Amino acid sequence: MRIVVIGQAAFGEAVFKALLERGETVVGAAAPAGTPDRPDPLRAVAAAHGVPVFETRALKRPDVFQQYAALEPDLNVMAFVTDILPERVLALPRLGTIQYHPSLLPRHRGGSAINWAIIQGETRTGLTIFWPDRGIDTGPILLQKEVEIDPDDTVGSLYFNKLFPRGVEAMLEAVALVKAGTAPRIPQDESQATYEPLCRDEESVIDWSRPAREVYNLIRGCNPQPGATARLDGAPLKIFDCALQPEAADGAAPGTVLAVTDQGVTVALDGGTLLVKRVQPPGSPKVSAADFARAAGLAPGRRLS
Repeated sequence: MRIVVIGQAAFGEAVFKALLERGETVVGAAAPAGTPDRPDPLRAVAAAHGVPVFETRALKRPDVFQQYAALEPDLNVMAFVTDILPERVLALPRLGTIQYHPSLLPRHRGGSAINWAIIQGETRTGLTIFWPDRGIDTGPILLQKEVEIDPDDTVGSLYFNKLFPRGVEAMLEAVALVKAGTAPRIPQDESQATYEPLCRDEESVIDWSRPAREVYNLIRGCNPQPGATARLDGAPLKIFDCALQPEAADGAAPGTVLAVTDQGVTVALDGGTLLVKRVQPPGSPKVSAADFARAAGLAPGRRLS
């Protein structure tokens, strides 16, 4: 079976390598251009194996599409694709196209599925391998795998520790089913569908008046990207690593700094306290909250807005 891997980053690279190790024939790859000093990992590994590589967006161009079509793929494997590709790219392979998505479709369609599952306080999510169509994450389901969202999971830990490795395994399983001619096409239940926008700065602003668990879910659902945003004296301050603590805030208004220690900055919440461990001031790298507090003169009694 002749396979083209379309994807990017570490996940695309891992799927490419896993297919080769399984003995599959990978005849092409498509990935973002990257930069000369920092090429996309999928692009780099494909080039190292002598496999033709296309720039993903360029597949929309007639000349590049013809080069892709000349590979005569039997199956496209889409491993972490953020570009919307033309139907003719998806439909060209004899066996079609399959795609990875990090949620249990039809829940959490869209490009920030992991973020929103955590922000909304869910305790389980998963991954879906599906047959993409014209819609956004709307095609028939091939297979799904569930994972738990631990109470302190962030986007980073949930993805790299759970959804990434299980996703690579699921891609191999799906390819085997397609190869055997037994891959199902299960219609998605539209009555259960949800769609959320990309999780950007405007979606990540902390409302300190919300219950403690909601604030904590927002922060971990924005870690490592885009970072949850608070304000200190009107200036934005992104909050990343933190811990929710059950200790009462002793009547202090939510957002009030209660203590500054070597472990971090303790902030009052409605129903608990938050130990902030890592932050990012505007235009600066991420630093420990303790170092930031010392440099900024942050002391108990100050309030984040």
